[in-house]
Amino acid sequence: MTETVTFEPGGYRYIRGVFQYSGGVAAEPGFAIERARFRRPLSLEEGFAAIEAYLGARGRPTTAFCACELRSPAPFTEDGFAAFNRVYVGTLERWGIFRDGDNPVARSNVCPAVDSPAGPSFHAFSYTVAAGEAAGGFVAAGGADVPEGKANYRDHIVRRGETSPEALREKARFVLAEMEARMQALGAGWADATGTQVYTVHDPHPFFADEIVARGAAPAGLTWHYARPPVEGLEYEMDVRGVPVERTI
Repeated sequence: MTETVTFEPGGYRYIRGVFQYSGGVAAEPGFAIERARFRRPLSLEEGFAAIEAYLGARGRPTTAFCACELRSPAPFTEDGFAAFNRVYVGTLERWGIFRDGDNPVARSNVCPAVDSPAGPSFHAFSYTVAAGEAAGGFVAAGGADVPEGKANYRDHIVRRGETSPEALREKARFVLAEMEARMQALGAGWADATGTQVYTVHDPHPFFADEIVARGAAPAGLTWHYARPPVEGLEYEMDVRGVPVERTI
């Protein structure tokens, strides 16, 4: 995921990725990315409706929608994940974003291990606004301990089936490198990050200092969500963003 493409209707560019999401987004000149988090998770249907209304109230088209953070009840099977993604992109197609199998929107989709939602839900979303001096911003999509774009996840998971401290460290290194590659493609780096999030039910403290902090990956600290990645067998996921404005709605 290194090729970037400009999505002019949204005012952002994106890393071309798999059909369900892009590798990340960055604001085009004259635009800024803002993030809004819901006070409580909203179901997929409610969330899309709320986002459409929110953007309309701010005078922004639905094509300004550029990233989202989802919550699901439990990790999907690979077939279940594919089925969910087909439903998810249906709204993006209606909004004029998803076209010809190409999806500009970055995404994280994780599964809280405690107090999980009844169904797939929106936790937060990002969008572009016209801006002057405050222009800019990026969101690197969630990446887990497996390369994207393979025929399946199961056969390519880093240290599949292992959760020892050494295995988790190796998984974290893989994911950190992927975040760095995505940020580089977007013209950003760790110093530009305003939020770094990790999703795992395993203890990240054994490698927090020397793998995460020492490489500059937590300039604004680290938010640890006690959650699993969205597909069975995955154990560790991260995403990172650098945005000038964040709201709770």
